[in-house]
Amino acid sequence: MQIQCTWTRPELRLRPTSFLTLSQHLKRRIDSLGKREGTHSLVAAMSTTTTPDNQVAANHNGSTQNSNPLLQIAKRLEKFKTTIFTQMSNLAVKHGAINLGQGFPNFDGPEFVKEAAIQAIKDGKNQYARGYGVPDLNFAIAERFKKDTGLVVDPEKEITVTSGCTEAIAATILGLINPGDEVILFAPFYDSYEATLSMAGAKIKGITLRPPDFAVPIDELKFAISKNTRAMLINTPHNPTGKMFTREELSKIASLCIENNVLVFTDEVYDKLAFEMDHISMASLPGMYERTVTLNSLGKTFSLTGWKIGWAIAPPHLTWGVRQAHAFLTFSTSTPMQWAAATALRAPDSYYEELKRDYNAKKAILVEGLKAVGFKVHPSSGTYFVVVDHTCFGLANDIEFCEYLIKEVGVAAIPTSVFYLNPEEGKDLVRFTFCKDEGTLRAAVERMKEKLLRK
Repeated sequence: MQIQCTWTRPELRLRPTSFLTLSQHLKRRIDSLGKREGTHSLVAAMSTTTTPDNQVAANHNGSTQNSNPLLQIAKRLEKFKTTIFTQMSNLAVKHGAINLGQGFPNFDGPEFVKEAAIQAIKDGKNQYARGYGVPDLNFAIAERFKKDTGLVVDPEKEITVTSGCTEAIAATILGLINPGDEVILFAPFYDSYEATLSMAGAKIKGITLRPPDFAVPIDELKFAISKNTRAMLINTPHNPTGKMFTREELSKIASLCIENNVLVFTDEVYDKLAFEMDHISMASLPGMYERTVTLNSLGKTFSLTGWKIGWAIAPPHLTWGVRQAHAFLTFSTSTPMQWAAATALRAPDSYYEELKRDYNAKKAILVEGLKAVGFKVHPSSGTYFVVVDHTCFGLANDIEFCEYLIKEVGVAAIPTSVFYLNPEEGKDLVRFTFCKDEGTLRAAVERMKEKLLRK
């Protein structure tokens, strides 16, 4: 074991022999721990540089030994690797691919919202915000929610501002789900759902939405509900498929929840990207507000995903749990960005109409292009995603196809198998996003037309 340290304070200087003695002592202690626990040797190289796990490090005697990490991930998160979005985006950068994988726009948000953030910073609104949100933003969220759903909520008692919708999801799950509670997910699903439920110690049950229309199998859902079912997590409009839950589906789900005393957590971040039908918020259905937590954010609607402004709307008896968890996750969210978010949410209806027109045009470019390339394109009624069947190109599964697409064609997509409890269910599908400028979308389509050949 080699220890390299530099001490700048004179009273802390140690002789080289002291380091050698310390190194020998640590090695004996760590070796004994490894034997006691019945594990592999836990000796790790302590250095100013890191040694990969599969490399061999030399100790102070010149001999070699495997260098394994001393600290290991908690068992509840062992199965979760680096997110597929990071993996594919990194691969895209490495190979110079056009990234139609990760769902972030390559264009900026509206000037009036950015100017509001700049003004808030100049006005000195830069210290910790109130834990559950800047009052002006809470009121703006309540106003928007009333306009969208007809529901009147108390901005002080029923709205919690969070650091993005991902944190709102985490605070809701950690604040309202107990270890051993059953929670039902509709697969495919956004990957943070499963990871956060695992952190909460929940038992996850999956209901698979199958192509081409990804309809909810109500009989399967009814059978899955048990006396231990605490909640369902619904995402509409739905990532990754673009499906929108119909009023009929939501009404049947609502009836099952009321009958079985089940909570509903609804992720509605794409509510303003509903193209072929109106978005319906589960909380607006009869008898559902009292058992629903509605989750949303600023990023998708205003192309400001890096701001991470989200919120949870729920009755006081559910908000209490959300706020307790939020207080110990992030406590509060960026103050100037909250002030700007309040300005954004008060945008006129014309902003949302133009947003939908712009995304409809982008969607048409991508969908028509994918069909021309040879993909089987499944319908997408909302979000800025499209799911396609890749099997006509002869690759064994979605991950192999996406790697080939990046390395050989120069376009990045996301394999959907990572969004299922059983990856086999998603191996034929990949997801493309159209939250890019039209030139980027056309360039990606041209690359696929030129280099992607059916087999």
